[in-house]
Amino acid sequence: MTMEVLGTLIGAALQGQIVASAHVSHHCTVTPPVNTTDSWHDTPSFPDPSDPLSHQAKVYMIAAGVIGGVYLLGIVILFLGVKEKDDPYALSSDRTIPFCKGLGLTMKHGPYVKLTASFLLISTAVQLEQSNFVLFCTHAADLRNHFQYLVVTILVSAAVSIPFWQKFLQRFGKKCAACGISWMIPFAVMLVTIPNLLLAYVVAFVSGLSIAASLLLPWSMLPDVVDNFRLQNPHGKGHETIFYSSYAFFTKMSAGIGLGISAAGLEFTGYKPGICRQSEDVILTLKILIGAVPAILILAGLFILLFYPITEESRKETKLALEALR
Repeated sequence: MTMEVLGTLIGAALQGQIVASAHVSHHCTVTPPVNTTDSWHDTPSFPDPSDPLSHQAKVYMIAAGVIGGVYLLGIVILFLGVKEKDDPYALSSDRTIPFCKGLGLTMKHGPYVKLTASFLLISTAVQLEQSNFVLFCTHAADLRNHFQYLVVTILVSAAVSIPFWQKFLQRFGKKCAACGISWMIPFAVMLVTIPNLLLAYVVAFVSGLSIAASLLLPWSMLPDVVDNFRLQNPHGKGHETIFYSSYAFFTKMSAGIGLGISAAGLEFTGYKPGICRQSEDVILTLKILIGAVPAILILAGLFILLFYPITEESRKETKLALEALR
């Protein structure tokens, strides 16, 4: 889990720095003559991105290689640093739950369904913010020369605030800490309505706090769900793998949903890669994808989380019951 969080933050920071030159164009900073607005609107700010020899294609290929290296490094550290152990408290009569049966049981487990549905929506909202932030800064907020620094601000804020969220959830509870994810909503809406450089950095900092909470909380709450399931199914084993792999699948699915919504919305409104100015419809779509849609998804996810049945008290009771069972 640590490697996933660090890999996500490091990978996003490195990619932002590498591809920054592909989105910064001195050509687009020149004020066009009054009578040539339409031609300036259609003039590419950089070579055709479909050209394999273009600068944009090269830097994105370099970024892809770097991200692949970070991915492999995280896998190696995980493989060498984590040793799998059998449950020392399992009885010899306990039987490993078959995958299909175990998947059916987990999908019927109320706490797991509510947790997964909640963070599927929240993760999709975060993916929408992340995937459209560069385009929003470039075309809707006139911050094309600052977006890489804003991305670094988000990532540093997220990395630094993870220990804070760990202390917070230990003291006030995990469901209470989940409210921190909603902090980005009012600031993102403010950035959409009042695009300002200083406000953009404030939004980046607060968004980092919310992203840290969204990264930490599900992995902190999932063990409670596993313990709750174990208490209800005391003679089964091997279910942990199903819980974690299923949740990982849903988080990856949220990334696909977020990218799909973004791509479909921008294509429908006529987004054209490489031009200096996008149409008003594209700019409006970017504002909606940054402000309105993530806000709705986060609020819907937090609403589902209200019905998440595992509280701090029930978690302690489950822990005591498992110790007695062992």
